[in-house]
Amino acid sequence: MASHTKWANIQHVIGRRSQPPGRGSVEVQSGGLEPVRYEGYGPGGAAVLIECVTDDRNRTRADLRRAFSEHGGHLGAEGSVSYLFNHVGLMTFPPGTDEDRLMRAALDAGAEDVVPNSDRSIEVLADPMEFETVRAILTDRGFVPAAAEVTERASLTTPLSGEPAERMVHLLEALEELDDVRNVYSNVEISDEVLARI
Repeated sequence: MASHTKWANIQHVIGRRSQPPGRGSVEVQSGGLEPVRYEGYGPGGAAVLIECVTDDRNRTRADLRRAFSEHGGHLGAEGSVSYLFNHVGLMTFPPGTDEDRLMRAALDAGAEDVVPNSDRSIEVLADPMEFETVRAILTDRGFVPAAAEVTERASLTTPLSGEPAERMVHLLEALEELDDVRNVYSNVEISDEVLARI
């Protein structure tokens, strides 16, 4: 399960998307809201990066600290895990896409990398500044991505199984349910077998 964020794949596998409409942006908002990032470690040492919009950093930090501590993790210092993530434009193409043709088209369009996954889906990575151009060229050539976004992609993964994996899923769910949280990224890799039990 290779992806920009293992958590996005986990949500896809279990069919869960808890983010209410309108969430997902970390732009400065009116009413004193400001974007802020927090970093931490889940069970088994998996990295977690959280993007929030808040009018009270102390409240947000306390809410996050509580969620981490209830599920076997802890908040980290600034920079403790962010170095494990890259800001990228990501396009995902479904299984059955012609990999050779897509690779040629993507590299011609200016993509940085083409990554085949174990489930036979294919990811195309692009510089965030070139993302819209690459997507437009690929779409024009008949390659319409199933998903496309500028996001954070983990450079290394942390495989978890058993109880730590289950606790990690519950931690990520708890974080996403917090009002101030907009996006949660993790480098955790959890097997389908574990996900089936949750």
